[in-house]
Amino acid sequence: MTKLEQLCSQYGQSPWLDNLTRGYLRDGTLLRMTHAGIRGVTANPTIFARAIEGSASKGNDGFVSIEVAPELADDSTGTVVAARRLHQRIGQPNLFVKIPATAAGVDAIRAMTAEGRSINVTLIFSLARYAEVIDAYLAGLEAFADASGDLSKVRSVASFFVSRVDTEVDRRLDTIGTAEANALRGAAGIAQAKIAYQLFGERLAGERWRRLAVQDARPQRPLWASTSTKDPAYRDTRYVESLIGPDTVNTLPEATIAALEDHGVLGRTVDADVGAAHTVMGKLSAIGIDMDDVGLTLEEEGVASFHESFQGVLETLDVKARRLAVR
Repeated sequence: MTKLEQLCSQYGQSPWLDNLTRGYLRDGTLLRMTHAGIRGVTANPTIFARAIEGSASKGNDGFVSIEVAPELADDSTGTVVAARRLHQRIGQPNLFVKIPATAAGVDAIRAMTAEGRSINVTLIFSLARYAEVIDAYLAGLEAFADASGDLSKVRSVASFFVSRVDTEVDRRLDTIGTAEANALRGAAGIAQAKIAYQLFGERLAGERWRRLAVQDARPQRPLWASTSTKDPAYRDTRYVESLIGPDTVNTLPEATIAALEDHGVLGRTVDADVGAAHTVMGKLSAIGIDMDDVGLTLEEEGVASFHESFQGVLETLDVKARRLAVR
């Protein structure tokens, strides 16, 4: 049994591939990965840019995620129209449309869920925003139920970014430059994710969720995104090993999958040492690290990065189309 298979069968976590290329579909690579334990695929404009320029689970897995145009990140109405159009055009039950968790995006998430559409909420960098995302999902389900919708058909994941948080927080800690600050390097991303999982569990234990669950609603699973290690000083499997637990998803690039299979250590960790995670967050606040500001900074950078990559994809496609027209 592969470690990818063990993540699901023993610990209740679904490993997804953080990549999508035409070659993978044509040469059997994706099929081989699913046989090895991959249970879903996610992609963003940066991944599509690389791909274009270079070339079963009771309904809980088997999803492929496609993102609305990043330029709509601050346009709730435009996001709703675009997300609805993608769902209607593709028309497959295993489609997740990715909507960024901006302020406008949260409104769109609520509206799309109220229509019974499955959404991958992306670019979550803070606990404050994650709480808004959970509320939007619950409110959307409640509205869908009021319209006599079948809640069992709706799926959602909330993509909480991890290593990017460490990159930004570490930069701020280096600026502070004290021994106390240095001791906190590399601790913020995992600590915040553990607290997010705690929040997820608390919301599932509430009466609001119980009313939806009896109507066959499915939880909006936390999805750990940005789980490749950016700093070579850190263990290359740390963002997988530290966040393993039930009702979660982890999106993994190929290099992280290879590292996990080679030397990864598995165990239920996502809800271990949560008290220590709160301590880390308290220490960060005490030395002047504002995690809400970190989240907003990363949100803006993430939207800008996706927009740049999206424009690159369009330009590349335009060039290819022109070449084909000449032929």
